[in-house]
Amino acid sequence: MTKKILLLPGDGIGPEIMKEAVKVIDTLKQSFGFSCEVEHALIGGEAIDQKQDPLPKETLDLASSADSILMGAVGGPKWDNLLPDKRPEKGLLRIRKAFDLFANLRPALLYPQLAQASTLKYEVVSNLNMMIVRELTGGIYFGEPRGINLKDGEHAAFNTMIYHEHEITRITKVACEIANKRQKRICSVDKANVLEVSQLWRQTTEDYVKTNYPEISLSHMYVDNAAMQLVRNPKQFDVIVTGNLFGDILSDCAAMLTGSIGMLPSASLNDKQFGLYEPVHGSAPDIAGFNKANPLALLLSLSMMLRYSLESHELADLLDKAIDDVLTEGYRTKDIATLQENAVSCSTMGDAVQAALQKLS
Repeated sequence: MTKKILLLPGDGIGPEIMKEAVKVIDTLKQSFGFSCEVEHALIGGEAIDQKQDPLPKETLDLASSADSILMGAVGGPKWDNLLPDKRPEKGLLRIRKAFDLFANLRPALLYPQLAQASTLKYEVVSNLNMMIVRELTGGIYFGEPRGINLKDGEHAAFNTMIYHEHEITRITKVACEIANKRQKRICSVDKANVLEVSQLWRQTTEDYVKTNYPEISLSHMYVDNAAMQLVRNPKQFDVIVTGNLFGDILSDCAAMLTGSIGMLPSASLNDKQFGLYEPVHGSAPDIAGFNKANPLALLLSLSMMLRYSLESHELADLLDKAIDDVLTEGYRTKDIATLQENAVSCSTMGDAVQAALQKLS
């Protein structure tokens, strides 16, 4: 069956890294018989410039008919002065909400070849392999009421953090299903000592796991301690489950354990396994247009798409192997190169992965 993939290059380095993903998709089609149709659409700042909307209706319509979405990045200083509802990031939040993409999976895997790129000691990060499961459509990013108003002669801003039991239960279920395929251990991260939202989160996760997944070992940790422990002893974690705000921060922290945020993919899924796949690194406007970006996080996101939404596990394994082979051969973009290593361009790294993939056919 032919799969439909919607590509959203977005802003900053998004178009550059998306070109490399297209190369890999073409190789999967030509060398491995992968049957897919690819369409492009606008999101974020580019959509604002062309359509005056960070998520145009045309994009939403194409997404509705696709089997999955691959996105580059959104945002940049060009649009920083827009009102919050008109900013590029609002397009990403809206598409997550439109398709109920509540489960964000962010693996943090250290490739042995990149151990020297991590800022932590080798013995601390060697063999690191964890999964952060972040609730993505609730919490303070979506809670109402919110806004900025005048109070007592000065501006005051307010946001609402809110979670319902069903939101906590369904993200805990996702974490449990992942943990069952790994080490059967979950650490739930909250701030239950000061937040009522976290008190409900902790009690709900405890009850759900005890009732439905008694084989899984569940622990709890406050978010401030979790941030410290990620740096102190990251290998104590296997699967972390947490809310939207805490997951946003902790997953970026975990990214640097792997040597570079340019190596971290992510998947955002609904309960039908429809997903939006994107690198964690953002639009990196400071290097946009210079062919310096690391495309591997997007290519690893493509691998996650093949695995989770398109049911092409063998192709995902092949792409993972190609990326591993390229790193073994010594290819490094600037973000993962040591002082002793020569950095290659974004397009050269994409060419190398494409070539390595072709060798596996």
